[in-house]
Amino acid sequence: MMEKTIDFTFANSLLKPRPQDGHKGTFGHALIIAGKYGMAGASVLAAKACLRTGVGKVTVLCPHKNNDILQIAVPEAILRHDPSETLFSEAIDIDAYDAVAIGPGIGTEGITAQALHEQLKVISESDRKRPLLMDADALNILSQNPSWADDIPDGTIITPHKGEQKRLRDADINLNKFIFVDKGHPTIVFSSFGGEGSSFLCPYGNDGMATAGSGDVLTGIITGLLAQGYDSESAAILGVTLHALAGDAATAALGSHSVIASDIIEFMPEAFKIIRGTSH
Repeated sequence: MMEKTIDFTFANSLLKPRPQDGHKGTFGHALIIAGKYGMAGASVLAAKACLRTGVGKVTVLCPHKNNDILQIAVPEAILRHDPSETLFSEAIDIDAYDAVAIGPGIGTEGITAQALHEQLKVISESDRKRPLLMDADALNILSQNPSWADDIPDGTIITPHKGEQKRLRDADINLNKFIFVDKGHPTIVFSSFGGEGSSFLCPYGNDGMATAGSGDVLTGIITGLLAQGYDSESAAILGVTLHALAGDAATAALGSHSVIASDIIEFMPEAFKIIRGTSH
């Protein structure tokens, strides 16, 4: 397996140029399925982080009771309402979207599990291949239903924390079909899809990022890159680097005890500047 430590030069080489005459349609449309009632914050954080990557549009699929929260917290996001008042309960078409993320804060209720399974089928059977990221409760549901892994497109990005990793491994799910982001310090991206396998170690980040919602932010960042046309491996590598550098900038400004997930989003512009070599 090829092993590489990510540095600024490598991360910068992955950045796509942004055409000066581009418009919101140029930079992709991301779909985020996140946040049952009581967990709206997961969808807020993921959507805000996604927008900070430079994506053109973000749609959040949400239950009706999360409408007002999202409209106020993320006015830039488009909302699509699930029939349920409180849960993700029904798969939707994905024709309008360039990338899909599923999982943060959706819960593991039976109706949500079935909706997830149907959504995976919609994605895998689509005429146009769209990159997919699965996180949090989507992975917890998968660990309870390991045969559903067959309905997940190869090369899908998964971003489990340590507990979710254990549940997936205990369920004997073949993680080699995924681009696997091993969250922690350091964060490592494992990519076995389409070759002999590679790992990319991100040396940045700090303990201030060990806070609720940090993973939702990472989901949003990577999804925004996917929607802009980055291949899944590049999106994962660049995404974890931006996330970590934004966390480092937030900690430098605020101290590690005081960083919250929203701060990581606020320092995303600094992370881009660092990678480009324009930070002062």
